[in-house]
Amino acid sequence: MAVKLVAEQEIRVGEAAVVEGASPTPPFVVVFEDDGTTGYFYALDTSRADNPIVDALHIYNVAAVTDRHLPSKVQLVWSQDDKKAALLINRYPHAVFDFEARRGYCRTG
Repeated sequence: MAVKLVAEQEIRVGEAAVVEGASPTPPFVVVFEDDGTTGYFYALDTSRADNPIVDALHIYNVAAVTDRHLPSKVQLVWSQDDKKAALLINRYPHAVFDFEARRGYCRTG
């Protein structure tokens, strides 16, 4: 499947990091955050004035990541229709938001 890479950053699991990737067609944005304890993937609708966060997916607990001492590459990609976004870590898909269907999917369930 062809995708549009909108953000890429090297991180170390357990060190605070935020990676943000806006859809090429507003108002949707996805954000990956490692707060030092957990990794989460957020779906945002920036047209909502009260709270733009529409969903959040748990990606990992830092303590459970066995290779956290190694650098990891986080990539945020969007589908060609700009309605689906995915989180890739080291080129492996960990989560997807389907904004049209209003659903989020991740490996941890």
